[in-house]
Amino acid sequence: MIPRRIFWLFDVFILSGAFLLTYALMPMFQRWLVPNSPLYLPWIERLTPANGLLPPLSDLLWILLTTTSAALLFMEFIGGYKRLVDQSYTRLVITSLMAPLVGLSLISLALFALKSPGNSRLFIFLFTALSGLGLALYRVGLRMYFLRRRAAGYYAKNVVLLGTPSGIAWMVRYFNDNPATVEHRLMGYMALDETVPPQEPLDLPCLGPVAQLGDMLISRPIHQVIAIHPTAGGAWIEPVIRDCDYLGVLLRIVPEALLLGERRVLQTLFPFEPLHLPAVVLAPPHLDSHALFVKRIFDIVASALLLLLLLPIFAVIALAIKLTTPRLPIFYRWRVVGRNGVDFVGYKFTTMYPDADQRKADLMAQNEMSGPVFKIKDDPRVTPTGRFLRKYSLNELPQIWSVLKGDMSLVGPRPAFRHELERYEFWHKRKLSIRPGITCLWQVSGRNTISSFDDWVRLDLEYIDNWSLWLDVKILARTAWAVVAGTGS
Repeated sequence: MIPRRIFWLFDVFILSGAFLLTYALMPMFQRWLVPNSPLYLPWIERLTPANGLLPPLSDLLWILLTTTSAALLFMEFIGGYKRLVDQSYTRLVITSLMAPLVGLSLISLALFALKSPGNSRLFIFLFTALSGLGLALYRVGLRMYFLRRRAAGYYAKNVVLLGTPSGIAWMVRYFNDNPATVEHRLMGYMALDETVPPQEPLDLPCLGPVAQLGDMLISRPIHQVIAIHPTAGGAWIEPVIRDCDYLGVLLRIVPEALLLGERRVLQTLFPFEPLHLPAVVLAPPHLDSHALFVKRIFDIVASALLLLLLLPIFAVIALAIKLTTPRLPIFYRWRVVGRNGVDFVGYKFTTMYPDADQRKADLMAQNEMSGPVFKIKDDPRVTPTGRFLRKYSLNELPQIWSVLKGDMSLVGPRPAFRHELERYEFWHKRKLSIRPGITCLWQVSGRNTISSFDDWVRLDLEYIDNWSLWLDVKILARTAWAVVAGTGS
């Protein structure tokens, strides 16, 4: 969903566009409203200045600034920046039309106080009407889009339940009956004791014992964990908190006594908790932050522009691969694991001979990297063209398509091969707790001199812990220099 501050920018853009459109349309309206025109209305003529001329655009900017400030404050005050899917179409239209009217009231008050008859009231009224129409149309359009996406399951958060059989059963019924859970999808549950069967059949798969939660969070696409803390024997909750904290997964801890206990008068009130559960919510700091939204918008815009600008280079590289190694495909299908263990297929330009995977076992003794990854200098499996592409990191360019699709980001830890992930230590797996990227600190920190996978992961974790938009900008700038200097291989 769109953060509130981004909606401010959208509203400013719409109001500014309506202002410029009004100024451009005013001459046409004035021609329609002359006495000989069939659209002539005497009372409208009184709304225009005596000379019929509009002042320079700069002299009217105060109208735009007044209306914009009043509209934004009004929207903020009445809750117009809440999630669009939680507001009705009627409310969206009414608030969109009323916001510019508040600005019109302030402008009318200013004109009355200053006794300024020279301003075109027709311009002001037309600007107000176009502003309200623009705000209403784009909000209604976005709401329709978001509702379609939600119905298709794009916003559904995968949830795993932890707890006793009775607590799990209560939570399953709650998810089935409560409309507040529409954007959450139960993936399964993890049992405290697999030897104790549920008292009632659960239409939910068991994903294993709770002790395996850490491995589950990184190998399955799980976004949230709900731990139902029992009245006794709750020592297992401490490692659950540690795993969720380390991997950046939202955790809700719900006391089982509040779910299963009987109460006469007392009610559980959690109006600001999306699931309306009596829960202690532990959330990672960057969850749904405005900065992540801006990062994704930047990825989309930058990757789309880069794909267009680099098309000639793509064509030259494809031609070079076919001329030097005609039997090799142009693109190598890169099957890797991304955020939270989600598999995806990316693409690189082909740089190795067809038997590269079969020869890897014979070259394992020359591996220069400690840990689960494989890398050797002057790899004999690399083609002559591939050696040049790797020197300048040109083989990585097709991954820009994965950025546009959303599987990757321009900046982030590298994804992992599935066979590598199986050899990761638990602390290594945290590098997959965010969206993977094409470049990161490892690539711009002298990766040719780094021979320890642990050091590589430490740089990725340093990026995760210190992430900011400004850090992404610095990494991209250093990456561009590494590519030009040919130090990216």
